[in-house]
Amino acid sequence: MYNGHIVRIEIQMSKFFKKNYSLVTPVVISAAVAASAIVSGAVNAETQTSSKSINADALVEQVQLRPSAVAQNVTSVSQLSDVKPTDWAFTALQSLVERYGCIAGYPDRTFRGKQATSRYEFAAGLNACLDKINEIISAGLADKVSKEDLATLQKLQEEFAAELATLRGRVDALDAKTAKLEAQQFSTTTKLRGEAIFGVEAGTDGTTATGVDKTNTTFTYRVRLNLDTSFTGKDLLRTRLQATNTPSYTALAGSNSTRLSFDGNGTSGTANVFDINRLYYRFPIGDSITAYIAPIGAPEDVLSPLNPLQDDAQGTISRFGRFSPLIRIASSSRDNGLAVAGLIFKFNDKAKLELLYSASNPATASGQGGVTGQDTKLAAQLVAQPFDALTLGIGYARAYTVGNTLSSGLNADSIGGFPIDTTTGTSGISGINSDTVVGSLVWDITKKFSFNTWGSYTFANSTGATTAGTTFTSWLAAISGKDLFTEGDLAAISFGQPLLRTSVTGTAQGSSNTPYQLEAFYRFRVSKNISITPGVFFVFNQNSASTNGTATVGVIRTTFSF
Repeated sequence: MYNGHIVRIEIQMSKFFKKNYSLVTPVVISAAVAASAIVSGAVNAETQTSSKSINADALVEQVQLRPSAVAQNVTSVSQLSDVKPTDWAFTALQSLVERYGCIAGYPDRTFRGKQATSRYEFAAGLNACLDKINEIISAGLADKVSKEDLATLQKLQEEFAAELATLRGRVDALDAKTAKLEAQQFSTTTKLRGEAIFGVEAGTDGTTATGVDKTNTTFTYRVRLNLDTSFTGKDLLRTRLQATNTPSYTALAGSNSTRLSFDGNGTSGTANVFDINRLYYRFPIGDSITAYIAPIGAPEDVLSPLNPLQDDAQGTISRFGRFSPLIRIASSSRDNGLAVAGLIFKFNDKAKLELLYSASNPATASGQGGVTGQDTKLAAQLVAQPFDALTLGIGYARAYTVGNTLSSGLNADSIGGFPIDTTTGTSGISGINSDTVVGSLVWDITKKFSFNTWGSYTFANSTGATTAGTTFTSWLAAISGKDLFTEGDLAAISFGQPLLRTSVTGTAQGSSNTPYQLEAFYRFRVSKNISITPGVFFVFNQNSASTNGTATVGVIRTTFSF
């Protein structure tokens, strides 16, 4: 109380607007800013209030539900006609603003007295001036406030008492709701993202060796929950939980050729597997280096797949159609988790170098797992974008895999005519040292159509009693079109050659028929969070043997993202 003229009214406007609430846009608006910000944006062309008053509920609802309105300018003075610039109250408040700097919400720190406003918006500005003058008085500077100004404030306060009380009640209610939300929120640093796949798959192997054509139809699922945590805004700690019963479909012809892009754990017939599928931390080092550390990771988190169709939930339906051997070799044990470390050097916006080291999970049957045991791989890839529509990549990988296999999960990947995934020591081969070179290209022909391709050479030599070597080749080419009929649609067709063993030395050649794969799918978006992808792919000469016939696999994949 000052000379009986002022009754201090404390409306918690500054407390409300200074907090970074999820209910409103994170713009810091103090009590002194509230009036001018709301004047400029709370009413726009869509509200069309004409000469009618805007009630307090509607005003707060606009700030709560339409935060962008705060930053918009009023398009017509006629939209705000409750308190006109010619009214005594408007002129009086403008005079106070000029003398005490109550309102500083506009860039030029002016009141903009040529704009009319609503009574509730005017009351918010009045409250700002009340708070400002109370601060001056509380600081022992009462002599800085004239009696005439105090009288003006008292008169304005009496005139707009109802609006001030209403605003105070509404703000207090929002404060209570916001406090409840803050207390109940999951985390201030972690976001939850989820994905669920329902898949219907039907396959036939078309074999001619036994005269019995194997067929299989399944209804499967895969669910993933990603907990993405950031401590600085630039780093990412990802924890992924996964549950699945999608088999590898190797039972058709005993071949990895028919595996699906979203299969769960690489083993056939395993049901309802629940595990931590990914656990990694990615963080920047300076401005141009990104580091990646993962006790449970994947090579594609570091090495760019350079394939617009690589997404196993929204893109290709086959395993072969996702990644080149640069990523696949020494990675089939990823289903038990790979330890991965990587660095990404970004030279500029057009070029980067990716370095990776991966090792199989230590929990392996042979006991050779760990950072330096079982399957290990050291890889590098240089990615360049000479033009906006063209991306090129050249990669190299040096790998060691236990047993007579490249551990790729792709077609026949053993040396010579021995079976795939032979146990350690069988046929005198204890492991394989391999060198792989891969070239990749992605060309955005138009805004809708893209072409991508890759080709690889792998030079493999055995370790153990048997000295043998061979060369593997593989390639794939695909063309895709997005938003062809409706937004979010994707159509694609691809053709390629899975791993083919050639130039074998030191052991029998084994089957050498060239395998091919043809795939086509169409994804259409049902809604923002639901998509359905029907597709089919054919594998000719599975396991590089013509006697295995042609496998046909049809898929209907429904993906829910949230």
